Amino acid sequence: MPKNRPLTLMSLGHACVDVYQGAVAALVPFFVAERAWSYAAASGVVLAASLLSSVVQPLFGALTDRWAMPWLLPLSALTAGAGVALSGVLGSYPLTLAAVAVSGVGVAAYHPEAARVARAVATGGNRGMGWFSLGGNVGFALAPLLVAAVIATGGLDASPVLAAPAVVGAALCAAAVRASRAHPTLGPAVAHGGGDDWPSFLRLSGAVVCRSVVFVGLSAFVSLYVRERVGGGDVAGTAALSVLYAGGAVGTVLGGRLADRYGRLTVVRGAYALTVLAVAGVVLAPGPAVYLFVALTSAGLYVPFSLHVTLGQDYLPGRVGTASGVTLGLTVSVGGLAAPALGALADATSLRTALLPLVVLPALGALLLRGLREPAPRERLVATR
Repeated sequence: MPKNRPLTLMSLGHACVDVYQGAVAALVPFFVAERAWSYAAASGVVLAASLLSSVVQPLFGALTDRWAMPWLLPLSALTAGAGVALSGVLGSYPLTLAAVAVSGVGVAAYHPEAARVARAVATGGNRGMGWFSLGGNVGFALAPLLVAAVIATGGLDASPVLAAPAVVGAALCAAAVRASRAHPTLGPAVAHGGGDDWPSFLRLSGAVVCRSVVFVGLSAFVSLYVRERVGGGDVAGTAALSVLYAGGAVGTVLGGRLADRYGRLTVVRGAYALTVLAVAGVVLAPGPAVYLFVALTSAGLYVPFSLHVTLGQDYLPGRVGTASGVTLGLTVSVGGLAAPALGALADATSLRTALLPLVVLPALGALLLRGLREPAPRERLVATR
């Protein structure tokens, strides 16, 4: 970790919050097993967590453009945890959807303000934002292990135990806010839009949506798919999901380092090209080789993760909160909107057929990135309010 206390606390708090993004997908196999849900019904849970988050995320981004709201960080951590904790004990399908939707709102509220504060205390560097993003990716990686340990032991009725990371995350976020007061922080941007490059930002956002659909689709179904392909039951499926998430720990930090050397857009384009080949391997490779391609897919998806955020912020220097909310949250959440369609296709055909469209999307993202120019990093540092 960097020798920067506010950034370290922000990264650790990010890990605790993003446990709840990974936990929803990790719960899907248990909902299928214990409640006999179809693939389409189970993927609806992923949709519920994403849909409301998608709607409210731009709102929180716009608010942070006008006012600094560091108090929102611990509150949103608790909200994200409460929804997932309740999802296993609410017996009806509608109430389960409502619970994970509440969790999605917590995640949505967290990311724009967290990205604003994190980039400021990281002094705007690619590596610093890489460390912050690493925290979230570690949370994703730990989610399936945590969910498997808790639910395999006590069933879905044990889901309230999953609130523990939220409590820890709220404490870390509160400590990060206190520590950041001694540092210059990005204040709310003036929303006049001067210098904002909306065409480039929208093309970048389209590419991130393509990346998001691939990530969410694999998050929802790779566990079930690998269990089907290689056998091994829950252990094999959880291992595949953990590989998908854990590769982000390496990919995110590596992305910042590569960007400092070769430029952000060069690295992002290369990552999208790698993802095309890697996802094809996940879908088509025989036997245990699927784990290798899951790892390569993880690298391709995560190397550009923090770079999306800093590129978006630099394309919209007058709307840093909005840019953060879209690149770090909205476009990621939008991927969940595709999950029910993939689930319905899997019910009608097979999981392999449902995953085939995911090979094409990174190629479309790469096309959207062609011709974009590297924006100059631009920031305004003001005292924390």
